[in-house]
Amino acid sequence: MIGRLNHVAIAVRDLAAASALYRDTLGARVSQPLPQPEHGVTVVFVELPNTKVELLEPLGEDSPVAKFIARNPDGGIHHICYEVDDIIAARDRLKESGARVLGSGEPRIGAHGKPVLFLHPKDFTGTLVELEQA
Repeated sequence: MIGRLNHVAIAVRDLAAASALYRDTLGARVSQPLPQPEHGVTVVFVELPNTKVELLEPLGEDSPVAKFIARNPDGGIHHICYEVDDIIAARDRLKESGARVLGSGEPRIGAHGKPVLFLHPKDFTGTLVELEQA
């Protein structure tokens, strides 16, 4: 069901500093910040030859990522994203097998302009999983 690894997301307290670290220290290509108010974050993507790293900064104090940063002041890995060919079929199959889809269960548009869903970390060995329509 899952396809390629789309990205690994890292929550950060300071997006500009984290971007500079990846760009200036590691020599990576880093996108411009992209506010995602419907998800409560501002993101940048670090482009790698085989995948991406998504840096997430909370957008407001109500952001789920703000809560993550409060628990993890230095930031850290927030979620992992896999591509799926058919997000609705994937959702239905996962729900049938007992996996919990977060939120309403309906896909929302993510930072790449494609439908996404999040799966409960307790169902996936402690890891928050994002699925993105390929």
